[in-house]
Amino acid sequence: MTDLNVLGEPLQPCCESPATGFYRDGQCRTGPDDLGRHVVCASVSLAFLTFSRDRGNDLMTPVPEYGFPGLKSGDCWCLCAGRWREALEAGVAPPVRLTATHSAALEQISLDDLKRHALDLM
Repeated sequence: MTDLNVLGEPLQPCCESPATGFYRDGQCRTGPDDLGRHVVCASVSLAFLTFSRDRGNDLMTPVPEYGFPGLKSGDCWCLCAGRWREALEAGVAPPVRLTATHSAALEQISLDDLKRHALDLM
């Protein structure tokens, strides 16, 4: 079965460098083990990274033992849908790639909110 994006089309890759996604395969796919629902493909901003760090999830600091290089502004990353929604409510939601954002994101985020932050909406 093919994973679908929020537009109802086949899910596109988010980023391979750094390797993102719950499965570290470059896609924002999800499954039963992904309790955080890492399904929103975003281009992270410094404001978002700071917000996330202040909420207890430091995405900027490298963690070599897990092969995590640390993120910088402009990197693409599969974010947890709940954290992206929190960032939206705080006014620091990073832009998203709709074609690479899994349809499961719609369980927590409206398509309209995602579209307002879309990098790839024509």
